[in-house]
Amino acid sequence: MSLRDAQQAVDAWIGQFEEGYFPPLANVARLAEEVGELAREVNHQFGPKHKKADEPAGSMAAELGDILFVVICLANAQQIDLDDAFRRTMEKVTARDAGRWTKKAR
Repeated sequence: MSLRDAQQAVDAWIGQFEEGYFPPLANVARLAEEVGELAREVNHQFGPKHKKADEPAGSMAAELGDILFVVICLANAQQIDLDDAFRRTMEKVTARDAGRWTKKAR
């Protein structure tokens, strides 16, 4: 599924609700919440704070999916084409980091 396909799927799902998309600040707050949940899961899996025996297992994949959903909601509400935005970001980072050492160059 391309980002464009994902944006269309989210838009179709959100379109069934009268309220539509949350305002930008509400979506950013939701995004911060979801990133916090990812941070908690990463800390449980790789950091010093392990889950308690009675806590259910978490999933980094699920948390990343939640983050992507909120990012798509924010982009859709602001009419941002994520395929185009990501393409421009990749152009930026590949140009900026063109002189960096790569695995082969070491």
